Amino acid sequence: MNTWGEDSQHRAIVRIAAHLPDLIVYRAFSPELPSVDHFDGVLMFVDISGFTEMTEKFSRAMYMDRGAEQLVEVLNYHISAIVEKVLTFGGDILKFAGDALLAMWKVGREQLKGTITVAVKCSLEVHGLLEAQEPKEGLDIRVKIGLAAGHITMLVFGDETHNHFVMAGQVVEDVRLAQNMAQMNDVILSPNCWQLCDRSMIEIERIPNERAVKVTFLKTPPSFNFDEFFTNCMTFMDYYPSGDHKNLLRLTCTLESDPELELSLQKYLMDSILKQIDDKQLRGYLSELRPVTIVFVNLMFKDQDKAEVISSAIQEAFVHISSVLRVFRGQINKVFMFDKGCCFLCVFGFPGEKAPDEVTQALESAVDIFKFCSQVPEIHTVSIGVTSGIVFCGIIGHSVRHEYTVIGQKVNTAARMVVYYPGIVTCDSVTYKSSNLPAYSFKELQKKAMRGVADSGQVYQCLGIKREHMFGEAGLTCNENKHYPLLGRDKEIDYFTRTKEEFLMYNCSQVLMYEGVSGCGKSQILAQIEYLAQNENYRTITIELTKISFQKNFYTIPMLMVNVLRLRSCKNYGERQTNLQNKVNGLLDKKFYCILNDIFYVQFPVSREVSKMSALRKQNHLEELFMKILKQTVKEERIIFIIDEGQFVDLASWAFLEKLLQTAPTFLIMALSPFTDAPCAAASTVMRSRNTTHVILGAMQPTDICHKVCLDLSVRSIPKELDSYLAEGSCGIPLHCEELLTSLKCHRVLVFQPMESEENPSMDWNSLLSESRSDGWLSPPAAALARMGFPGAGLPWGFAKPIGEPKTFPVSNDEGSETVCNLVSGVILKNLSPPASLKETCLVQLDSMSLSYQMLVRYAAVAAVASLTFTTGLLLEILPCWNMKMMTKALAGLVKSGVFGCFRSSKELRMALAHNEASFEVHHRSGCLKPREGVAPGEQEELRELESKVIECHIIRFCRPVMQKTAYELWLKDQKRAMHLTCARFLEENAHRCDRCHGRDFIPFHHFVVDTRLNALDMDTIKEMAKSYGFQTEEETTFSKTQIPKRSEIFPENLSPEEIREKILNFFDTIIAKMKTPEKDLVPPEPCRCEEILETVFRPLAYHFLALGENNKALYYFLEIASAYLTLGDNYMVYVYLNEGERLLKTLKKENSWSQTFESATFYSFKGQVCFTEGQMVLAKKMLRKALRLLNRVFPCNLISLFLQTHVEKNRHFHYMSQPVHKSLLPGKKRLAQLCRQAACLSLLWQIYSLEDFFHYKHYGHLAAMTQVNTALESQDDFQIVKAYLDYSLHHQLAGYEGVWFKYEVLAMEQLFNLPLKGEGIEIITYAAYTLSYIKFMMGYLDLAIDLGSRAHKLCALLRNPNECYMVLCGLSKSLFLKSRHKQLIQVLGRLWDLSVAEEHILSKAFFYFVCLDIMLYSGFVYRPFEECLDFIKQNEGNRILRFQSGILLGLYSCVAIWYARLQEWNYFHEFSDAVKNLVPRRTPTALYYEGISRYLEGQVLHLQSKIKEQPSSAQESGTEVLKNLESLVAHNTVSPVFYPRLYHLMAYVCILMGDVQNCDLFLNTALQLSEIQGNALEKCWLNISKEGWYSASKFPEDQWNQTLLSLPSWQKIVSGKVNMQDVQKNKFLMRINILDKSF
Repeated sequence: MNTWGEDSQHRAIVRIAAHLPDLIVYRAFSPELPSVDHFDGVLMFVDISGFTEMTEKFSRAMYMDRGAEQLVEVLNYHISAIVEKVLTFGGDILKFAGDALLAMWKVGREQLKGTITVAVKCSLEVHGLLEAQEPKEGLDIRVKIGLAAGHITMLVFGDETHNHFVMAGQVVEDVRLAQNMAQMNDVILSPNCWQLCDRSMIEIERIPNERAVKVTFLKTPPSFNFDEFFTNCMTFMDYYPSGDHKNLLRLTCTLESDPELELSLQKYLMDSILKQIDDKQLRGYLSELRPVTIVFVNLMFKDQDKAEVISSAIQEAFVHISSVLRVFRGQINKVFMFDKGCCFLCVFGFPGEKAPDEVTQALESAVDIFKFCSQVPEIHTVSIGVTSGIVFCGIIGHSVRHEYTVIGQKVNTAARMVVYYPGIVTCDSVTYKSSNLPAYSFKELQKKAMRGVADSGQVYQCLGIKREHMFGEAGLTCNENKHYPLLGRDKEIDYFTRTKEEFLMYNCSQVLMYEGVSGCGKSQILAQIEYLAQNENYRTITIELTKISFQKNFYTIPMLMVNVLRLRSCKNYGERQTNLQNKVNGLLDKKFYCILNDIFYVQFPVSREVSKMSALRKQNHLEELFMKILKQTVKEERIIFIIDEGQFVDLASWAFLEKLLQTAPTFLIMALSPFTDAPCAAASTVMRSRNTTHVILGAMQPTDICHKVCLDLSVRSIPKELDSYLAEGSCGIPLHCEELLTSLKCHRVLVFQPMESEENPSMDWNSLLSESRSDGWLSPPAAALARMGFPGAGLPWGFAKPIGEPKTFPVSNDEGSETVCNLVSGVILKNLSPPASLKETCLVQLDSMSLSYQMLVRYAAVAAVASLTFTTGLLLEILPCWNMKMMTKALAGLVKSGVFGCFRSSKELRMALAHNEASFEVHHRSGCLKPREGVAPGEQEELRELESKVIECHIIRFCRPVMQKTAYELWLKDQKRAMHLTCARFLEENAHRCDRCHGRDFIPFHHFVVDTRLNALDMDTIKEMAKSYGFQTEEETTFSKTQIPKRSEIFPENLSPEEIREKILNFFDTIIAKMKTPEKDLVPPEPCRCEEILETVFRPLAYHFLALGENNKALYYFLEIASAYLTLGDNYMVYVYLNEGERLLKTLKKENSWSQTFESATFYSFKGQVCFTEGQMVLAKKMLRKALRLLNRVFPCNLISLFLQTHVEKNRHFHYMSQPVHKSLLPGKKRLAQLCRQAACLSLLWQIYSLEDFFHYKHYGHLAAMTQVNTALESQDDFQIVKAYLDYSLHHQLAGYEGVWFKYEVLAMEQLFNLPLKGEGIEIITYAAYTLSYIKFMMGYLDLAIDLGSRAHKLCALLRNPNECYMVLCGLSKSLFLKSRHKQLIQVLGRLWDLSVAEEHILSKAFFYFVCLDIMLYSGFVYRPFEECLDFIKQNEGNRILRFQSGILLGLYSCVAIWYARLQEWNYFHEFSDAVKNLVPRRTPTALYYEGISRYLEGQVLHLQSKIKEQPSSAQESGTEVLKNLESLVAHNTVSPVFYPRLYHLMAYVCILMGDVQNCDLFLNTALQLSEIQGNALEKCWLNISKEGWYSASKFPEDQWNQTLLSLPSWQKIVSGKVNMQDVQKNKFLMRINILDKSF
């Protein structure tokens, strides 16, 4: 059968009728309510097993893709088949009650016999249908069916807006009992149904001791034709489709528009369903797993059989229930007869109706309904069950017949509670804990085993929202924990200290208010304040209020007075009454004592005067008495009044507090959440008082969140991924962090392991982030920084531990007992579904928004699927029928409400994310407090300013990740897919590097190898794009190559090295001059925007493709992202995205396609590059060789293949160097991509082999370097050729081949001379200038390094490339430092600092402080003080970028170690020296690494001098080892010669300490000669001082360096002329030898 006609589904009346049975759709309209109808018919009750369990399974699902939509698919897969079968057999689906349905065949009395046969046939076929269906999600659906027949009553009741109907009578009770008797796959006939049926047709099985029977099968005679029989039966069914409509399942599909009927039927539907119909949304739109509160109301009647009587009672109850729910934002979902009673299934928290105090409102509603219904005369018993939790809310059924219902264990539990706990209002433990009501509002009940409920937990009776003053209900729930410090709230505690001092100084009232959102830690602050105050002999009066406190007049002050009068400790009312009498004696007339009875539970005799008093007069007497007592008390004692949840202070108490603060010196501290409505006049007066300090609490900082997690889990460290997830997900709110942790524990995502030892020989990619750092789990500087007042923790770099350690943090000294937290393998935290509690908070906020705001947030959730961030352009693309003005206005409103944040650039976003908003003080008297009601003119102006800001700030970000996830889950799968596709199409148009970088790929020629575009383009368009991005056509490439002049024309052979040098420098000067010429238009008009494009285009695009299931395309962009982060120097992010790519690679089908092979090769090459930077050379070599093998460039693995391959490459090299370029040999773009990747791998590989100590490894390195040159020459790519030539030159220089390296530098310059002076050509020239400067620095040609470096910096500055500027300035600063050109050095450092601040470039800042430490240690003056440098280390040693750049940390730690060695503070020295020792094995062939090593060895030499003095017996061995390490370093061919003078200087010092004067002279003279050759003025000066000091007879004091430190001048004094530069040269640390009398 067809479901409906072609156009019928678009008619509103048809969509409405799909939610209702034929019985209601075709019912004659009756304006009188309640109405009662009687008729005969057959009822079928189908109970479906397994749905509740499936709902619970999905509600506990860990990932977001296991949500409501998947659940509704599973449910409707089974239930729609049942519905269709029932409709096919002529049944009318009356109701869906959770996982059950009630159907009816309405016929006359004489047709019941045949109709029962039809119903039995239908029931048996339903069983057969489910047995034949394939189970989904492992769900084996089975049903139990009960049938009953006879006289049925229908009751219709309602009001002006909503109607409901129920089926009543004995038949309804019979069908329920029949179903209860059934087992799985049974069909049970009620006794009356068995009596009325055609027994000759039905074979049954008797049920012992029951009149009902079980159907086994239909026993039809051979001549019986069921089709004819069925057709005959259906003629008596009024609305069974026949004739022209026989192919329809329901006749309602043919309904034509009828406004009157439509209006009548709408009353039977919930408002949210009507909205869904009006908006023509899909049926699944409202389907979700949603946290709600269920209120199940069961009414039992005194006379169940009288329909007219119970109908009036139901009508009366309904009117009251509706009015109560309307106030408290609840809705009636279902009404049905159940177990001889009428049940109302009420739900709080449906879409659009979520309230923050939903549970409290549900309990208040339940108590109100209970009280009212208990007074209805016809009602015998009222039972109400209240439960809270996640249930499935959605439309289930068939396309032609469905209903909005709720399914879940919480619904079942509420239904069972009314049966097992009749006559009372009960609730489960979740509701009890979430209610925020005092314990005296509940009574714990005996636990009972309830059928169908596995474990309901503790059940409570709700006694009502009591508002009487309960004696003793005071104090703070949250107590100060000595072993759990208050984290990140020092500033907030300082407010208390300052306010307390003002209170003592001026003896006037002081109020301290802490205002913050729920869960931000207000109570913990109050607990800490109470603890501190008690330690200072203050008496604290503390109370914690609840919502009830606000609802009762004059409640708060009596609660305070219980503590003031010290009545809490009294054992009984008699003792309390005696103490109270003593306190008020003389302050209150005895005849008025009785007004204290109700407040303090005493029994003073009630006087006549008091009995006649009004409540107001009694309150006035109480206020007068309390004021007298408080005035007297504050004079006698130092008291601090502390009130938690101050927003619940009642109005009368506020007025009293206002008067008290004005008349007596009172110190009041209060924590409160933001007022939902405008505060009363008295509260406003207190808040705006000059003596009030109003603090708005900010969020905890990410480091504090990390520390909290470590404390909560009792672990030493957590993975960095978990740290980021919790810091971002919690938004700095401690309670949210706890909820996230609890959710992770429930899903068993966390694993706890013993802390591993520092030495871990095994290493693979997965353990790289945590294990490859040989600095161990707790970095030694942590303890040192802590003792110096700079506590810090240096855990493994894949792990996070807070920088600042609280003083009371208990750390076990037994290392074996310490544990670390890790994540279960394969877990993707970002895909986890948010905890129900946090999701509920977001739903409350969403439901409180206007419809336009809700729509925008939901669309934005899809746009921000990658990283919570999206652009306004992308959002406008997917918003239907919105214009820019509408979107801007809505975004401004959402920014104001804190849903979104807006940013002008990705840099501004990074800066904002680095720190959460801190607490701040509100100055009310300045007028900054906005009025709470209405929209004031100031707010309108603020909104206009925000709109302007949104227009400027095209980057928008969700402030809370949970909001994005919650809104995202509300979409259907097909809707999400369509929007992801739209997003991907929009973003891919900009998926290339910025125009400044010529629109290229981050991976050279990547898109030529892998086709990822969704949008189809013709070849002409592609050529135009390629041309606009800077790619040349083959014709253009050929032309440019033919214009290359012969090499002899550029550098004739008769030129001397000095002339070549001048020509090179003049060439760079010419380029700079041309770039400065405006008419040349060589300087790009704007700086590089690649980083912003990476954040706003590439990252979201990858995740949109991932959501679409386009894994090949997602992998492409993940690799592009990894390449971009390599360029930016953020290896941690490279690691993260390579792991994303690895997951995709495992899911892709193995294909022999070149594109997939290339992607795999690129993946392994990036892995190798990360390992190389990390210093894990074995792993890097393995990855790079694998990448080369995939790129069809197999690198030899044994000596035979090595020499054969070397011979082949030499021939290739000779061929390329001697033969001119031919057009036919130019590679295609795919081949270019392959060659560029090969060259990148080979460039790293030769450097790795150069680090090896084995002799034959230098041949592998030589082969790799030569192969790189050949590969570059084959590619004919200018950049690759220049890079290969310079790499080959450096390789030969380090190996000591003098003649060869010069030749290749000249070749590189010849290549540069022939480059076109535009675009990529200028970038290559800049790269060459910097690289040559770096090479010259490493080789010790300092003057040339400075000349080249200064020119490279000018080129970088003109190109406005911050990453290249950083590298150039770093190299230039070191050259100037060694040349002792202090003025130029400081200028360069100034530029480096400006760069680090402007670009938030952490590497620039780290290198800046590294040089500052060097200046203090070696140059004899101070540019930045040591404390500032040390503070930088403390704050940033856990930085993910620095952690992946071990060289810079090696240098920083080594310098600090030397500092303490000179001060002879050996404990601190060892802390930092050990940290360096753990970094030393991670060797990288960089100047930064070798400079750090030389600093480290200098520290060891200084320690040797101390050891000779204190432990001469063991010093010989230590000295030999240090000397051996120094000699080994000098002998290694990769160590830069620029460091030789310092190393020889240290070797000389070791020799003279050990008494070896001869070798000391040798090393000292060698160092002097090298310093002279290199022009190393710094080392030369130091060497002369050492030579003079060592061979003189003068003695130097041991605290010589301490005295020197006192006289170290600042750079400002030197510039101002207050200090002579000649005097600065004398501020050198003399390596003393006045212990030579100690013989070895």
